[in-house]
Amino acid sequence: MRIDRIEPSAHKKGRVLLFLDGGICLKVTEQELVTFGLRAGDELDAETLRRLQDAAGVSNVRAKAVDMIAKRPLSRKALIRKLSEKGALPEEAESAADWLTEIGALNDTEYAATLARTYAAKGYGAARIRSKLYEKGVPKELWDAAMSALPDCAAQIDAYLSRKLSGAPDADTKRRFTASLLRRGFSWDDIRAAWERVGEDVEE
Repeated sequence: MRIDRIEPSAHKKGRVLLFLDGGICLKVTEQELVTFGLRAGDELDAETLRRLQDAAGVSNVRAKAVDMIAKRPLSRKALIRKLSEKGALPEEAESAADWLTEIGALNDTEYAATLARTYAAKGYGAARIRSKLYEKGVPKELWDAAMSALPDCAAQIDAYLSRKLSGAPDADTKRRFTASLLRRGFSWDDIRAAWERVGEDVEE
C-alpha cells in the first residue's frame, strides 16, 4: 500500500494524516513519521502497516490522555475510564496511564491530597470528602493519608455557624443549619459539640 500524501492535521497539533491509496486515511503522530521514516510515495507492506497502526494507536491514546489531564487533574481510574469512553482499547488506556505515571504526570497520591484540601477549603466535612474521593476514582488505600492533613473539623463548623448566626437562633434555624452541616459531610457528634460551644442545645 502506497502513501499518496502526508498532511498535518488541521485540528490537532502534533497529529499527521497519511493518505494511502484506496482512499484510506491513517492518523498518526509526528513520532511515527520519525520512527518509521515515512515519506510520500513510500510503499508499506502488510507487516509494516500493522506495526504502524499499532504504534499510532498507542501514540494517539497517549496524546488524548495528555490533553485530558492538561484540562483538569484526574485519577488513574478516571483517566482510563474516559479514554475508554473515547474509543481507546483497554490495553491502550492502561498503557497511556502507565506512561503518564512513569513520567510523573499522573500521581494518585498527590491528586487525592489535592482533592481533599480543595473540598475542605470549600467547607466540606470528612464524609463528603470521602464521597468525592470515591466518585473521582481515588483508590481507597490512599484516603487516610489524604484526609490526615485536613483542618480540624471543629474549627470548620465553628466558622460556618459564626458566618450564619446573627443573634439567638430558634429551633427551626438550628434544624436548618444542622441539616446543612450534615449534608456537607460533618458528623452529628461534631455538629452537636459545635452548638454546645455557642451555648445552644439541639435535638438529634
